[in-house]
Amino acid sequence: LFDSLSFFTSILLQQLNAQTKCSHISHIYSIGRSTEGRDLLVIEFTNNPGQHELLEPEIKLVGNMHGNEVLGRQLLIYLAQYLCSEYILGNQRIQTIINTTRIHILASMNPDGYELAASEGHLLNGWTNGRTNAQNIDLNRNFPDLTSVLYRNRRSRHYRTDHIPIPDAYWFGKVAPETYAVMKWVRSLPFVQSASLHGGDLVISYPFDYSRHPLEERMFSPTPDEQVFKQLARTYADAHATMSNNDTERCGASFYRTRGIINGALWYSFAGGMSDFNYLHTNCLEITVELGCDKFPSEAELYPEWKRNKEALLSFLESVHRGIKGIVKDGNGNGIKDATISIRGVRKDVTTAEDGDYWRLLNPGTHIVTATAKGYSKVSKRVYLPHTMSKAGRVDFVLQKVCLQSPAVPSVPPSFKYYLLPHLCSNIFTHVLHPGSRGARY
Repeated sequence: LFDSLSFFTSILLQQLNAQTKCSHISHIYSIGRSTEGRDLLVIEFTNNPGQHELLEPEIKLVGNMHGNEVLGRQLLIYLAQYLCSEYILGNQRIQTIINTTRIHILASMNPDGYELAASEGHLLNGWTNGRTNAQNIDLNRNFPDLTSVLYRNRRSRHYRTDHIPIPDAYWFGKVAPETYAVMKWVRSLPFVQSASLHGGDLVISYPFDYSRHPLEERMFSPTPDEQVFKQLARTYADAHATMSNNDTERCGASFYRTRGIINGALWYSFAGGMSDFNYLHTNCLEITVELGCDKFPSEAELYPEWKRNKEALLSFLESVHRGIKGIVKDGNGNGIKDATISIRGVRKDVTTAEDGDYWRLLNPGTHIVTATAKGYSKVSKRVYLPHTMSKAGRVDFVLQKVCLQSPAVPSVPPSFKYYLLPHLCSNIFTHVLHPGSRGARY
């Protein structure tokens, strides 16, 4: 296949082949074009392709961000083919994954870099040829550096670690079309969880990737979701054939003490990474999967690597159903968009999607969960998640409209202070404005 087809065409044909067989559960779309005009193709798997379903979590897998790190690209193509064929064959596990999850697979984020690396082949390709895009931009250093914004703002009492806006200054630099396409993509869908597949080592790293001290190249720099990230990383590493084994031969770095996972900034610090951007700008938690020492393995090694990673990939897809999910509605039963879900003791909020549904990855234990929205009352609930949980707990909220005093409405007399319930606001204001009217009794 590598010798007989253009490399970009091969990925296109393999994805189209998967969709042709499984058109009822898959859909191919482009999120944009590369510098040289190649489509950034995503294949989606779900039981209702093409649209978001209420309470169904969305997960993405991104490969080949560095064009010369080719194993992730091929593993994701294998995964797409496997999901398709096993669903048709009646594999109950695969059918459950696809029927309850919306999966998005971007096999190659950097097709231009891949074309360059693949034209040299695995024997001649160096350590860096094809790593960058056609503009010589490292895509994993090209995202907005929101981590520095966070560190600067930490002196403020009410600093945020979620949905941090992109600084205006970012747009004055060179933004790669591939980076921009992914940024639009992650803003357009309510992704819950993500993995970016790389090569060059055998380890799972997780945010923050940028050190909390700019002069420290290796410094433990946790997010508020440190324990959740560790569990996500552990899910992949433990299900991998060798990644968490103490006796596994590594690629120069020593990860045996942490069983194949590490905080990104503790490994090596860099700014402008995709995982930090996902965490600080959206609801999405993303890990980085380093698949092995060889960035460009031979064709003969690809299928054995798939066998080593298959269970890890499937387990990671299933892990998106961990924690809680629910719908935030108003008193009339309508979903509230952009309501905030907060966890006591965790300085990281998530927001609801278009129809008011949300997902919050959480580890087992007791959590105080609060839902808030502008113009509505605040509601808190105590939630217990058992260690044996196999699916997300359902936690819904109903928020009542808050009675906000309008400048055009006179002050409410003291005699009404015990009656300011949200559903009585309109009757009270009518009574205040028209004292003689025969309104409803309170």
